[in-house]
Amino acid sequence: MPRLKKDKPLGKRMQEIRATKGLSIEFLANETGFSADYISSVEKGETVPPVAAILRLSRALEIDSGILLKEEMHTADKRKAEGFRKRTEDYSYRTLTPEAIHKHLKAFKVFIDPVSDHKGVSYQHEGEEFIYVLKGTIEVTVGDNTTVLSPENSIHFNSSIVHKLKNVSSEKAELIVVLYTP
Repeated sequence: MPRLKKDKPLGKRMQEIRATKGLSIEFLANETGFSADYISSVEKGETVPPVAAILRLSRALEIDSGILLKEEMHTADKRKAEGFRKRTEDYSYRTLTPEAIHKHLKAFKVFIDPVSDHKGVSYQHEGEEFIYVLKGTIEVTVGDNTTVLSPENSIHFNSSIVHKLKNVSSEKAELIVVLYTP
């Protein structure tokens, strides 16, 4: 596989990897369950996918997720780097395990703006997820079950079940999220 430039946006790197491997967007759609339009939007840089989507796309591309998750802090344009880190208007993350090449365990520090939830689709990915709340009050919905977590509370669940997070407090929430993907 050709060497990817560090300053290329996530979508462009993903597109180059897909093209190098001779894979179609339709193939990725079938392997991930995402629509072809969604994948195209990610490749064009119109959509910044959530961590769970990046993990699923990485698995379908048969690459280490760190290739797509690695923060682009060496880029000259810091706003572009923040755009990569920024998942939605209300949710952002910073990887705590950037060098975890070919590892099953990934850790993130997650920030969710006050009284907000994840926008877009609910999350679902193979493996397990552990969430530890540092600040704020988080509502975690796993399937039909909702749990409210305050600082120093945690939850561990099967992440193949559809799940969603919501900050129900008036302060910015900070959490540690650890994902295990087989």
